[in-house]
Amino acid sequence: MQPNTPKTHQTDPKTNHQQMHRTTLHRLHIPHERITPFKKTQLAPHPKDYWCIPPEHNGTFVAHMEDILEIYARPYNPKKPVVCMDEKPYQLLGDKLVPLPMKPGSVEKVDSQYVRMGTCSISIFTEPLNGWRYCEAFLRRTKKGWAQRIRFVLDTWYLDVEKVVFVVDNLNTYVLSSLCEAFVSEEAFRLVQRMEIYYTLVHGSWLNIAEIELSVLAVQCLGKRWISDVGMLNKELVTWYCERNSNQKGVDWQFTAKKVRVKLKRLYPIIM
Repeated sequence: MQPNTPKTHQTDPKTNHQQMHRTTLHRLHIPHERITPFKKTQLAPHPKDYWCIPPEHNGTFVAHMEDILEIYARPYNPKKPVVCMDEKPYQLLGDKLVPLPMKPGSVEKVDSQYVRMGTCSISIFTEPLNGWRYCEAFLRRTKKGWAQRIRFVLDTWYLDVEKVVFVVDNLNTYVLSSLCEAFVSEEAFRLVQRMEIYYTLVHGSWLNIAEIELSVLAVQCLGKRWISDVGMLNKELVTWYCERNSNQKGVDWQFTAKKVRVKLKRLYPIIM
């Protein structure tokens, strides 16, 4: 006769292992990954900005850069003024719904939806040392259009000067051949003899002072407004540049060739 033995509860080893695993996971403290908020003084992750990155150790870029900086360092000469010229595209927009009428003490309420009315190009000429600028919007950017604007500027504001030194970007329309394609040979030759052109290279458009005026134009005149046609846009442009000319707002360019040789030393060729 066998002695009485206590009865034990038999369990499956596999089931027992699963229970122990769940219990262990339940008791373990597994912290979740938390994204630390960035402060205002810190950069957001992976920021991106569009920038003109010039080539390093490039003699061609350096030569053109110092050539233009030497032009900006010249004293003011009314017989040979320096004029910078540039263009920017502009999107014409119209209201999809009629804005609500304005009431005393309330701003005009405009619906957020808009209608695309096409594009145009804003052309600007500026003489930094004299505090003068002129800009106008055109539907298209063409060689003949640029030639006509050059003649208008030369024969309207610079009729009595010896020559006008133009600083322009390296675009396919800003070439002397555009004058020959727009006017008869005698007229084209007359205009060419009254001008000198200096080009900024690719990745060097920041050397054009006209870009500064376009930035001011975008803030002071264009802003977040919707302008639906070129005629209305030109009225706003005339008001802007006439007021700015009357206040003699110029540009005091301080970046000289001596400074660029230190600050942008990486762009210069390495002489062994």
